[in-house]
Amino acid sequence: MKMSRGFWAKLNAPIIGLSPMDGVTDASFRYMVCTKSSPDLVMTEFTNVEGLARGAVTMLRAFHYSGVERPVVAQIYGVEVESFYSTTVMLASLGFDGVDINMGCPANKVAKLGSGAGLIRTPELAKELVRACQRGAWDWHNGISLEEAGVHPDIIEACKSMRPRPLDEMPRDIIPVSVKTRVGFDEVVTEEWTKHLLEVEPANLSMHGRTLKQMYTGLASWEEIAKSAALCKDLPISFLGNGDVKSMSQARELVNQIPGLDGVLIGRATFGNPWFFGDHEPTKEERLQAAVDHADYLEANYPDQAFFTIRKHLAWYCQGFEGAREMRKNLMQTMNAKDVRQVVQQHKST
Repeated sequence: MKMSRGFWAKLNAPIIGLSPMDGVTDASFRYMVCTKSSPDLVMTEFTNVEGLARGAVTMLRAFHYSGVERPVVAQIYGVEVESFYSTTVMLASLGFDGVDINMGCPANKVAKLGSGAGLIRTPELAKELVRACQRGAWDWHNGISLEEAGVHPDIIEACKSMRPRPLDEMPRDIIPVSVKTRVGFDEVVTEEWTKHLLEVEPANLSMHGRTLKQMYTGLASWEEIAKSAALCKDLPISFLGNGDVKSMSQARELVNQIPGLDGVLIGRATFGNPWFFGDHEPTKEERLQAAVDHADYLEANYPDQAFFTIRKHLAWYCQGFEGAREMRKNLMQTMNAKDVRQVVQQHKST
C-alpha cells in the first residue's frame, strides 16, 4: 500500500505552520490567523476518535473550516484502531488535506487512557494506529462508502451539511497521515521513539521538545529535536520542530541551523497575534479591530458555539497599549459581538 505525501510534498522549507492547541485553534481563530497572515498549514484542535465512532455529533464542531485555511489538517487522538480507520474515511469525505495523529498531548485525562503522549509507552499500538489511518485514506481513494467504513449513521448525516460540495463530488485523493508527538513520556527517548514512527512512514513528523512529564514547564530541547531531525533527513518525509519559538526569524534560523529540520509549528506565540506568520507588529487599532472581527465571525458562522469560548482570545488582543488591562477585564464580561463592539468603542472614546 503506497501512500501519498499529498500537500506535504509540495511545501518548501522553511515550513512554518500553526500548531494544534486544545481550546485555542478552533475554526474562528484559524480563520483570523489565515486572513491576517499566511501560515504554511493549520491543524484543528485534537478530537477523540472513540467519541466520533459512537456518534458524538457535537465533536464535529472541531472539523469546521473555511477555504482560506488550506492546507488544513484534522488532528485526532484515541486508542481504538478501527475508530481511527473510520474517522480517517470520514475526514477524507469532508475534504481535509491531511490527518494528523496526536501522540503528544500531556493532559492526564488523555495520557492515562493510553492516548496522546501515552502512546509513546506503547509503540506497537502507535504504529498500528498510523497504519489504520493510512488504510482508511487508501480505501477512501478506492471508493469505499462511509457506511462500508463503519462511520456512525449520526455522523454520516451530520457531515452532509459540512461539506463544501455533495459527497459524490468530493475528491478521492489519498490524504496524507502525519504524527505530532514529544521527545518522551517520563524520560527522553527521542531516537528510539523516532525510529519506531519512521517504520510506518508518516507523511510528516512533528516533534515537541519536551517530555509529557515536563508538560509545558522549562525549555523545549531543540538538541533532542535535532536528533529526531537527523533520523528523518534524506527520507521521503518532512520533519517539523515545536516548542518556545517566539518569532518568524527564530523559526527560520532554527531551520537553517538544524540538518533535517524542514520547519516549525508555532503555538503560544500566536496568542492574540494572528499576524504572526506575516511577521507584522500590529497597531493598537488593528488589535482592537481584530477583537471585533473575531467576535463577529464566530457569532455569524458558529452561533451554536458558546460565546465565552472566545473571551480568552479577546483578552489576548489587549496587550501593548495604555488601558489594555482595564479593557481585558471588560472584554472578559462580554456575552456577544455587540458587547465587544461597545467595549472597543468605549475604549476609543476615552
